[in-house]
Amino acid sequence: MGKMKRKKLKNNVTGRQGAALFVLSLAIIFSTSCKRNESGIGSGTGGIPRLPVTPAQVSSSADVVRVTTYSVQTAAGRSTKAVVRLEISSGYHVHANPATYPYLIATEVKAGSADGITAEKPAYPAAIKQKFEFAEEPLAVYEGIVEIALPLKISSAAHAGERSLPVSVRVQACDNEKCFPPVNLDAKMLIEVK
Repeated sequence: MGKMKRKKLKNNVTGRQGAALFVLSLAIIFSTSCKRNESGIGSGTGGIPRLPVTPAQVSSSADVVRVTTYSVQTAAGRSTKAVVRLEISSGYHVHANPATYPYLIATEVKAGSADGITAEKPAYPAAIKQKFEFAEEPLAVYEGIVEIALPLKISSAAHAGERSLPVSVRVQACDNEKCFPPVNLDAKMLIEVK
């Protein structure tokens, strides 16, 4: 009987150590994979948005979606493509552009104006189709990291120097059960004309 108790105690200690090792491994993986990208200017503080402690703390699409832009260097009289990057927290998605149904709010990028720069129609990436309990048909959505191309035309009369192009992204984030109120996430894109 004494041997049985010792064996049982030994298994409990091993189980606790295994659980602690598993938690420590997860912490190391997450701390090394979520690094701030210093080249972008975005709507958040860096990295993929952390999930709230509980889903009840998510009250808006802004709680789970972050927008980042990257600086662009180009010459006057040229065209180039800029990138608007969405980082969507795990367990959430946004509707693609175009959305599956007209009543769904599609992800939409709009650029403001900057001296000598004209933004053209964004090129949205291919969506993934996903089936949800609340919809009869699979829906076209974006998850994780999504990059949207924003074509830019630089006027031949544009003077050299940096400009800040305002960018707004309208999104509606959803989980597997419900959608949150849509928001416009604002960012700025630095453009240097040489």
